[in-house]
Amino acid sequence: MTSSRQLSTRTPARPAPGSAFLFVLSTVACIAGLMATYYFFVQTATGQFIDESALVEAVDIHGPAGKAATQFLDLLPTISLVMAAVVVLFVTVIRRHWAEAGIAVAACVAANVATQVLKDLLPPRPDKGVLTLELNSLPSGHTTLAASAAAAVFLMASPRWRPMAGFIGGTFAIASGVSTLINQWHRPADVVAAFLLVGAFMIPAGWLILRRGSWNEWEGFGEHIGSARIWLTLPVLIGLASAGVAVYSLIRIAPSPWQETSTTNYFWAGISLIVIAGYLATVATTSLFAFAARRRDAARR
Repeated sequence: MTSSRQLSTRTPARPAPGSAFLFVLSTVACIAGLMATYYFFVQTATGQFIDESALVEAVDIHGPAGKAATQFLDLLPTISLVMAAVVVLFVTVIRRHWAEAGIAVAACVAANVATQVLKDLLPPRPDKGVLTLELNSLPSGHTTLAASAAAAVFLMASPRWRPMAGFIGGTFAIASGVSTLINQWHRPADVVAAFLLVGAFMIPAGWLILRRGSWNEWEGFGEHIGSARIWLTLPVLIGLASAGVAVYSLIRIAPSPWQETSTTNYFWAGISLIVIAGYLATVATTSLFAFAARRRDAARR
């Protein structure tokens, strides 16, 4: 029989077998996605036109929505920093996970620094015949700040709370990205690039945290309100609805006998792109960490 002393001193649960490859693959996918986003939406005429059209058409949506977006963006740095600081400090002090907090904060800072470096290093938007500002705005700094703060909270949450933290954090990051488009600060591709950049830094950081074995056990989906399957179902349903909006908007302006002049179709397609990318990242990341976390009964064997 295993004594209580043996249980209390047993080796902390490590990530599930095979999860290391998935973390590496996910990180590579984020980097490749970032490069593809930059190439298509910045270096090609079609991508520039779609991206710029969404930004131009945001003028027609501006008004009450624009005022709300401006107020939200003005408060965004404070909200992001307070949100991340409160959760990270709470978990760190209560559970004494100082090293894990350091990893999460370092990854968060690195993502935001990388965003500013890319803004300076990437060349101006080339002239492809599309009327647009040449200044490089990719990736979105505000979106990077919001997404990285949400990711830091996600990493510091226990496995049972991660699904809910992922959905709430993903929604917060998406709202930040949508606000930058409504306020005409950033194009849709800038926001998507920010999501991918944050993933490229936070996913490896998450692996390092899981490798430490800290609070890396849970009972699986459905055993706690924070790990209810609704937190995966909701983003999937919202993402599918957004895909429908994008298809409908693009069909209305596609070459056909029923083609119409776009007024806000590119804008709604851009909004849909942000929502789809944000919630796809949410579902993928939550599923990845759920797979890597060990089941409590399996970890005790």
